[in-house]
Amino acid sequence: MSAAFLVTSLVIVATPGVGALFTLSEGSRRGARAGVVAAFGCTIGIVPHLTAAITGTAALLQASAVAIEIMKLLGVAYLLFLAVMTWRDRSEIVVVDRPEARRAARVITSAVLTNLLNPKLTLFFFAFLPQFVPRHGQDQLVTMLGLSGVFMLMTFVVFTIYGVFAAAIRHRLIGRLHVVMRVRRVFAASFVALGARLAVAARN
Repeated sequence: MSAAFLVTSLVIVATPGVGALFTLSEGSRRGARAGVVAAFGCTIGIVPHLTAAITGTAALLQASAVAIEIMKLLGVAYLLFLAVMTWRDRSEIVVVDRPEARRAARVITSAVLTNLLNPKLTLFFFAFLPQFVPRHGQDQLVTMLGLSGVFMLMTFVVFTIYGVFAAAIRHRLIGRLHVVMRVRRVFAASFVALGARLAVAARN
């Protein structure tokens, strides 16, 4: 495993994107536990990209421009959905002592969908990762799984830090609904900006 892979992977993971933004949003709204759960869900959302790369679906998507456009449009629609839901949220920040299993399941589902439609992950597994896999030999699968495992571990650790940090800040926002609303609008605008960027990429 090369240093170039580790450094580049860390930069890709740490760069604020759809998954990181979702984790920050959950951490600030529902606390550290929700932030960690969101980080876990985003990490699980990497698995379909890995599976697609291993099974050769990448080649199929590259050969079909229609499939690529559909994936991008789905990503845009979901980002806009997150933006609307965040913008319309008028609830105050409340610390909940008892964890809710149903809430955790919803957070994981949303996180998986967020990273499932994340174009950054698609590019990573279909374009970047193969550069570090030997073209010849019988250990290609093992190498790809190993590198992907490191990438997923990085994702979980970094996103967990994001979520816990956001949760730590939220305690200063309790009882200050006007500040909370401004923070949520920033998140909503960020989701829209990401969706717009993806929409522009879909036209190119």
